[in-house]
Amino acid sequence: MAINLEDARIADNAGAQPRDRPVVRGGPAAYWSTLPVKAMVAALERERIPAAVSHSAGTFVCNHVFYALMHAVRRRRVRAGFIHVPAAVAPPGSPVPVLPLAAQIRGVALALNEAARRRRDLRRAGGSEH
Repeated sequence: MAINLEDARIADNAGAQPRDRPVVRGGPAAYWSTLPVKAMVAALERERIPAAVSHSAGTFVCNHVFYALMHAVRRRRVRAGFIHVPAAVAPPGSPVPVLPLAAQIRGVALALNEAARRRRDLRRAGGSEH
C-alpha cells in the first residue's frame, strides 16, 4: 500500500528530509497495488529467490515513487505496483540485506512474468513490515 504521506526519518542523498506533507496535495489517503503480489512472491519462493510481501512502502522515497505511480495511472485500466529490491553489494559487516544483481534481474523477470500471466492473486497469508 502506498500512502499519501512523506515523513522522512533520514535525509535522502540530496539532503531532502520532508516532514508530514502529502505526496499529492488533495490526493486520496492511499492506493493499493493492483499486482498479484502474493503470487509473485510465491513464484520467487519456488525458485529459491528470497522475497516477501510488504504492506508498507515506508514514508519517504519508496512510498513516494509507489504513490506517484498509482496516482498517475489511477484512471487507466493498467495494473501497477512497486517492487523493492535489496542492495547488490554492501560494505563488509553492514546489516543491509544483499542479493547479487543477477539474482535480482532473474527475480524481477519471474515476478513480472507471474503478474502478466495471472489475473487474480493467491489467497494466502503473507506480509512483512518492509
